Parts: sequence; C-alpha cells; structure tokens
Amino acid sequence: MSAEQVINVRGLTKRFGDKLVVDHFDIAVPRGAIYGFLGPNGSGKTTTIRMLCGLLTPDEGSGTCLGFDVRKQASRIKTEVGYMTQKFSLYEDLTIRENLDFVARMYGVTDRRKRVTAALEDLGLADRAGQLAGTLSGGWKQRLALAACLIHDPKLLLLDEPTAGVDPKARRDFWDEIRRLSKAGVTVLVSTHYMDEAIQCDFITYIAYGKKLIDGPAGEIPHKVGLTTWRAEGPQLAALEAALQGQSGVEQVARFGSALHVSGTDADLLETTVRRFEAQGDQRWSQVPAGLEEAFIYLMTGSRDNFSRDAA
Repeated sequence: MSAEQVINVRGLTKRFGDKLVVDHFDIAVPRGAIYGFLGPNGSGKTTTIRMLCGLLTPDEGSGTCLGFDVRKQASRIKTEVGYMTQKFSLYEDLTIRENLDFVARMYGVTDRRKRVTAALEDLGLADRAGQLAGTLSGGWKQRLALAACLIHDPKLLLLDEPTAGVDPKARRDFWDEIRRLSKAGVTVLVSTHYMDEAIQCDFITYIAYGKKLIDGPAGEIPHKVGLTTWRAEGPQLAALEAALQGQSGVEQVARFGSALHVSGTDADLLETTVRRFEAQGDQRWSQVPAGLEEAFIYLMTGSRDNFSRDAA
C-alpha cells in the first residue's frame, strides 16, 4: 500500500440480478483525509462502502483497503475498519455501556473495561452510561454508534449517512469529532446529502446511479464542472424563474433562500441573457462563484436512474 493511500481501488462493479448497481468505480483516498460521497438515494453509495469494508465481494474490479485485497482479504479489512450504518444497529434493550462492552468483546479489545470507560468519556456519554439505548434521541444514538465504531481504534471510518435525522446541533457536534479524528490520522469516508457537510470534506466524489461522475478536492469541484453562476435578488423571483427556463445559455435555475442562482457552462451566452433580463426587470444581478450545491444539482440533472424503466 502506498504510504499516502488508505484506499486504492479500480473498476469496482456490483450487480444485483440484472441491475448494475455500481459501475466500474475507482477511488483513491489519502491517509487522514475526510472523503465525501455525494449522490441521490439509490446511487450505489452504500453498496460501494460495503465492498470497501469487506461486507460485499465485488463482481469485478480490484484494489486495496488498508493494504488488504478487497476481494481476497475481506476478513482482515473488517477488523481494521469502523463502519457506521445509516440505520441505528445496536441493541436498544441494552444500556450504552453494555452496548460498548459487547462491541469491544466482539473485536477482542484488550483491557476492555478501561477502553469502554474511555470511550464513554471521549464521546460525552459517561453521564448516560446506564441509559437504555432504545430511549436515546437521534443525536445520542448517533454518538453511541460512533463510539462503538471507534472502540477498537480503527484506522479507517466508513460512515453511511451518519447525520440523517438528527438536529443541527448534533450534526455540528458530530463533525467537530470527525475533524478531531482526522487530525489524529484517522481516515474518514462519509456519505452525505447535506451541502454544509460536503464543504467540510477534503475530497468529494459525486456518484449517480452507479457511476462516478466527478471527483477531486472539494474546492475544485465547481471549477471542474465548468459552471458560471449569476445571482438575482429582488421582487417577483417566481416569475423570473419561470421566464428564464429554456433561455440561451441558461442550463440551471435554482432558488437559494431569497435569491435565484442562474448557471450555465457557456459564460458568454449566459451573460448575454442575464444582461437582457437585467435591463428589463427590477432584480439586482451579480456574478458569484459557482458552489458545490450548484455543481451537485447540475450533475444530478444529467443523470439517469439505473432502476428506472427507461434505463432497463
């Protein structure tokens, strides 16, 4: 394994029946990076994560995760990875401490009681150690699940939609912990739908219906897509949005709070249209850098669901 790459796979492919769920997927993840998976539901993110951590065997492709062959050494990968599933998967009729103790036993953690106590302290769970997991709120369940993932000191965390269904403060606290782990050298691969989380990732891969559309450092993704974006503010934005559809150079119109973001890949054509609407209307126009959300919407618009009838 390269000293710089914790994951390095090429051509990962998985089919379920006649449906191609992951289509020749490549990824290289540097050590200590926070690497974001973005894509719509059904895009193959979870299946890809499960192939990387040894829970599913690829139909095609090759490569390594933590230096182990993803096809031949899945059992070795499992012992070195912390995998947090999208759905809470611990025992709701056990206490927080009992759940952590059970997971520590499964991994054969040495000095188990001391390690469980340390995990409770690290994740702020000590005061609730005797509480049944089933009585916890979404944010506290998430914190417990993360503690369970970390109990065996994994080198790699694979997090599948880890903040779905939790409140903004819990999400913020969670990401504070992820950044702390990254600084300590733990590599984190996380799937998310939230743009405010995506911008906290060092690298991003966009996946749509089994195919990787684009990847790279998070700050470079909008530039790679090649979008130019103008922002319109003022009255009658709904009417303006309708009028802009299909205009020359306008490939995307999206509402962002109290403004419209109008984007396209031909900067000159788009500006000509914008100037025409600026002269005719009461809105204030300004050119702004295209962001991750504009890039995400643009990429998804051009993608086709591989489970739809049209794609069959």
